[in-house]
Amino acid sequence: MENILKVALAQIAPVWLNKEETLKKIEATIHEAVKEKAELVVFGEALLPGYPFWLALTNGAEWDKKVNKELHAHYVRNSIQIETGELDSVCKLAKENSMAIYLGIMERAKNRGGHSIYASLVYINQEGEIKSVHRKLQPTYDERLTWAPGDGNGLQVHSLKQFTVGGLNCWENWMPLPRTALYGQGENLHIAVWPGSEHNTKDITRFIARESRSYVISVSSLMQKSDFPKDTPHLDAILAKAPKTLADGGSCIAGPDGEWIIEPVLHKEGLIYQNLDFNRVYEERQNFDSVGHYSRPDVTKLTVNRERQSTVEFED
Repeated sequence: MENILKVALAQIAPVWLNKEETLKKIEATIHEAVKEKAELVVFGEALLPGYPFWLALTNGAEWDKKVNKELHAHYVRNSIQIETGELDSVCKLAKENSMAIYLGIMERAKNRGGHSIYASLVYINQEGEIKSVHRKLQPTYDERLTWAPGDGNGLQVHSLKQFTVGGLNCWENWMPLPRTALYGQGENLHIAVWPGSEHNTKDITRFIARESRSYVISVSSLMQKSDFPKDTPHLDAILAKAPKTLADGGSCIAGPDGEWIIEPVLHKEGLIYQNLDFNRVYEERQNFDSVGHYSRPDVTKLTVNRERQSTVEFED
């Protein structure tokens, strides 16, 4: 039925900072979702190849520190450059199985020189086409030591059956104006991706759902101290201060009324499935629609710059 969408939340741990092995794990997870006939699969923030946990453990802000320089270089080497086809295998799986995918990656953006990295949320449609790459607008706290700030180009929505889907990265979901940019384009299924923690997802997921009267899917990753690969540079320095659990999950779904459909799932790796009924969106928009009948564009209006930012523009 066109009004029913089967979604799969992929709460998994990366093979940390190993893009080849993490990509294999992502592909295996997609194959599992295919068996259950999922139509949309969502992966967490920066899952490919992982979140920069070392920054909080190695005095990441210390200037000119060898540990942080070498870990940063390792991170960049394992980031993804879309232009060279590094997501082609995922796109192929999406096309072969008529499945849409949201995937959090670290992007080594070619149009920004290919050396800085961005926490990007990639949307791949059911034809296997990359339709948007949203670079996180504002990295949070110590993330700014290794991630670059993005732009508005990825503030886009996409049609999927009767739904209109859009997504934001982690604490971007607390930013009212980017949320509004998506609402104004007709978003009614909001994707929020996280590195993994219930303290992030347990409040904002229901809040966004109640504000937007949309379904909200939060997807987080997992990470244990034991998950750090043995060949990680400066592993001893990382493990010396690392807690047992660095990311506990917290993936969940709230309905358009702001109530839980699936409460945050903790410490459990795997796929979480749910059927979403589009009719519930229309029901909840009856009494509130923040960009429709309950808006006043004659008084307040948002302007969005969706130009893809680049340092150099050539006129050949």
